[in-house]
Amino acid sequence: MIDASFEDGAEAPLALIAADADDLQVMSALLQDAVLMVSDMRYDAKRREFGLLLNRFRWEDQAAAERAGRAYERVRCMLVFGDVQAVRSQGISQQDKDTVLSLLSVGFEAGEDGTGRVVLTLAGDGEVALDVESVNATARDVTRPYAAPSRKVPRHEG
Repeated sequence: MIDASFEDGAEAPLALIAADADDLQVMSALLQDAVLMVSDMRYDAKRREFGLLLNRFRWEDQAAAERAGRAYERVRCMLVFGDVQAVRSQGISQQDKDTVLSLLSVGFEAGEDGTGRVVLTLAGDGEVALDVESVNATARDVTRPYAAPSRKVPRHEG
């Protein structure tokens, strides 16, 4: 866990570290239905890091918001993957930087030699695949929570 809190002592923001596939599953559940624009994704080949700035629904606060009768919340969150060797995407136009994407899940496909692939599955058949040396991810809220404009819980139609 990353040590993070706001200066005025307000509730500490979410801060998680994923070092294996199980940790990544927990992180995926909390980031499900986060939205971002294509321009909110960056790969730094020199640092071997891939980062995303997400607008995530605060799933961990949903029940408390319902009990208190208050608005659901969203928050901006930085998700960074380290030890990234290569990045590939499909179903995403890199030219249309303002396209809004919705993150459905983050998964890990293990390779035979300890390496593997982190797969970010996006609504509309989009996908970002990161070839990684190991699972090395951090997620950290970077703003205070705010009322979700839709006032609704994200739902999946199936």
